[in-house]
Amino acid sequence: MNLVDIWNQMGPFAKGIAFVLFVMSMLSIGVAVERIYTFVQARKQSKLYAPQVAKHLKDGRLKDAIAISTSKNYRYSHLAKVVLAGLQEYQFQQESGGGLSREDLMDTVRRAIQRASALTASDLKRMVPALATIGSTAPFVGLLGTVVGVINAFQGIAATGSGGIGAVSAGIAEALVETALGLLVAIPAVWFYNYLTGRVEYFNVEMDNSSSELVDYFIKKTA
Repeated sequence: MNLVDIWNQMGPFAKGIAFVLFVMSMLSIGVAVERIYTFVQARKQSKLYAPQVAKHLKDGRLKDAIAISTSKNYRYSHLAKVVLAGLQEYQFQQESGGGLSREDLMDTVRRAIQRASALTASDLKRMVPALATIGSTAPFVGLLGTVVGVINAFQGIAATGSGGIGAVSAGIAEALVETALGLLVAIPAVWFYNYLTGRVEYFNVEMDNSSSELVDYFIKKTA
């Protein structure tokens, strides 16, 4: 009995469970591919961005640093988004002549950076929790199909009045296929979730370090 025969013998409910698992699998793969691409671009662009913005700041060219931070070449860079928020807030306070003290100015810049960091971290984690949901629920969806398959097996026994393998083979095969499908969907989703979560944590550390370095730069600049 091949998979085509098993599929043809499945009832509508079992086929519905298999379709749900297929959709979950496609969603899991789609999210993983999109996030991995985004993370690769973020890391690549941030490596190019960091030395360039550092050079502009070292030379005191704040407007050039802001200009490069808004460049489309660094639209995926998580560092550019965080640093830009601090640079723009500092420039706004300097040009508006708000008369803030040095401590108040630094607090204002820190809050702007913290807001940008929180938004960027949230954007990096976008759809990643869906992988955790798929990884945790797919086995139970498959188990539901398994239960239905076992019920069909017992119905086969009741219909034939015999407990032979022929009476229950179709239902048992259906049950095992549903279990396997659930596991095949769940295992990659959990792998992808763990990998992507680790990358997000790494990016958060990079943003925290860049934020601290930027604040230190402003403190030295206003000393």
